Order: sequence, then C-alpha cells, then structure tokens
Amino acid sequence: MKCRHCGSALRCDFLDLGFAPPSNAYLTAADLSKPEVYFPLRLKVCEECWLVQTEDYASAESLFSAEYAYFSSASRSWLAHAARYVETITTRLGLGQQSMVIEVASNDGYLLKNFVAANIPCLGIEPTASTAEAAEALGIPVLREFFGEALGKTLADEGRSADLILGNNVYAHVPDINDFTRGLKAALKPGGTITLEFPHLMRLIEQNQFDTVYHEHFSYLSLFTVGKIFESAGLRVFDVEELPTHGGSLRIFGCHADDPRQTTDAIGSLLTEEERRSLRTAATYAQFQVKAEQVKNDALAFLLQARREGKTVAAYGAAAKGNTLLNFAGVKPDLLSFVCDAAAAKQDKFMPGSHIPILHPDVIFERRPDYVMILPWNIAAEVRQQLASLSEQGTKFVTAVPHLEIR
Repeated sequence: MKCRHCGSALRCDFLDLGFAPPSNAYLTAADLSKPEVYFPLRLKVCEECWLVQTEDYASAESLFSAEYAYFSSASRSWLAHAARYVETITTRLGLGQQSMVIEVASNDGYLLKNFVAANIPCLGIEPTASTAEAAEALGIPVLREFFGEALGKTLADEGRSADLILGNNVYAHVPDINDFTRGLKAALKPGGTITLEFPHLMRLIEQNQFDTVYHEHFSYLSLFTVGKIFESAGLRVFDVEELPTHGGSLRIFGCHADDPRQTTDAIGSLLTEEERRSLRTAATYAQFQVKAEQVKNDALAFLLQARREGKTVAAYGAAAKGNTLLNFAGVKPDLLSFVCDAAAAKQDKFMPGSHIPILHPDVIFERRPDYVMILPWNIAAEVRQQLASLSEQGTKFVTAVPHLEIR
C-alpha cells in the first residue's frame, strides 16, 4: 500500500484492531440471519508526510450508504457548538446576504440551519439520503453527492463559489484526501476562507483514543500533515484553534496560497508542540498497540466481573467509537444487555458485530441497570446530566477511555 497523500511506501504499523464490520452499519432484526461483512481494521503511518491512515479495504460508497445512521442533531452539546461557530465565523468574516456558504458533509442540517435563520445563502453537500432528507425538511438546499475536485469545479463554473467552505468531521472520512482538498480550492472564492474540524492525532495518542479508529475514518490528522496536504493543493493553513470536541479536535482556517492574510503565531506554536510530542517519530506509533490493548482488557474485565456479581450493565450511546471498543473486546449481549440512543434512526436496530439491541432512552429509566457504560465518552458529562435521576437511585456510570472510570 502507498500513502494516500504522498505515495510513499507504508512500512510503519500503528494499530491493529483485528476484523470488524463498518461501525455505522447498524442491523435490522432480519439482518441478524444474514452474513455480516467484516474488514481488517489496521492503521499505518507514512514516514514521509506522517499521515496516519487505514489500510485500503472498504470503499466510501459501501460505508456511507443511504441507510447511514449518524445524525448530528442527536447531541445537544454538538448543536450548541455549531450555533456558536456560526455566530463567531459570521462576525469574523463579515458574512451577509451577499455571501455564499458551503458545508461539505452537511449531515441533517444541524449547522446550516443557523445560516438559514440569519438569511445567509448556503448549500449543503451530503451524499447520504437519510440525513440529506432531514436537512431539506429544514429548508436547506442539498446536493446529494460526494465532494471532490470535479464537483468543486462544477460549483465554480455555475457561479456558486463560496466565501466560506466548512467541513466538520469530514476531512478524516474521505478516501482521496488530495482530490477532496483540490475540490476545496476549486470551489473557494479569491479571498475566501476554509474551516475544517477534525480530531487531533496528538490527542488520540495522548488519551488512548483507539476507539475513534473505524473504517469510516480513512485518515488521522496532525496540523503538520494537514499543512502539507493544503500546500500541495495550492492552499495555506493560516490559523488554528484547539477545541475540546471529540476528545480534542483542531479547527483549521485555510485560504488560497497567495492570500495576503498572515499566518498566525498559533500555527508555529502547535507545530512545535506536535514535534515535542514526537509525532514525526516512528517509535511513538510503535508503542500505541499495548496502550489500546490495556484499555480493552480493563473494560472487558469490568464487564466479566459485573456478570459474576449478578449486576446488570447497559450502555448509552450507540456510537461508532462504541462499536470499535465492543468488537475489539468481543463483547456480546451476555455482557452488555442493551444500548439506548436518542437517534430514532438507530432505535430497534442492533449494533454491528456485537448484535446488542439499540433501544429508546426511556428503556434505561424503566430497567434501571446497576451500571451504565457511556460509549461516546466525549459527551459523558452531557449523558450523566441526562441520566441524573438514575444516579440518584444508585446507578453508576462507566467510561473506558482513556482509562476505566466508574463514578
């Protein structure tokens, strides 16, 4: 396999999670009687550009199907994050009724609805039908296509170049990151701005966040590597913010390479920090497998002990990261009886691989388990608040990452 960005041979292994089905391929009851497709789930590191990437097995079309069940609006904290972004970026860029905003991977309209409310013209690009329909119901125009250079050029030719192109948690999801980045350049007006948010590789390593690895994530990104990818497409990263979302993310600000805006000091500071954390050293990646296995073993030991003691354990949040953990650990319904999730699209389905049933959140209040394992640990505080009445009745909350915690 060659590096998806620079084409160098990939010889450095980072993580091997065995075999797993796509993390968002939730199953119906009928699916349980059919064969389930598994792919190897392994990461490699390019020692030239330091792009961390999955081995090539699954195509984007097979992962992001019409039944793709991730709806951004299911998280109240994420909705608030999106609303704050829109308010801030509108002021920073002076966006108004003559502007054009494009969101790549606009999902269910969780963010663009704020631009619609402000009468700022916008366009969503979203290939998955289920989420695109939800966005269109909010009055958001959506193109149901995968984004890349060809679509970027088409938009420009049609006079729909953007003052702002944004993408939240999509940059890691594209198999051809070079084509995607060239598409950003093609669709960006002179003087326009790109903002992308993605989980920071530095935090993944620091916090043992191996469960953020799944087939839908083709890349795991540092500021250094993103800067190289942008440069190769005729773009420049001129500013960066560190965010707490998804266990530690970056929001990068990009522009055309010849844009007069100065590169901020934040860029140099974070590049220095990445170098201090040895993100461009092969040994850093070689040591990670043991850490992932420790997290997995501790979670499995907890579930086995709870069963021996006759305690009931349920989970909250049928998140992709939860599927990575459960499948890596080999957890089945005998150890984790059910998962509750607020997303209607996931309810009455089953977790891929583990086949744990996904139920309405009301069920967790009816059954009052002894323990609730919060699978999307990045919103654990929000979940604990939502389930506070269970805690008052003796239920304890469990998170497995970055280490096992029971509270």
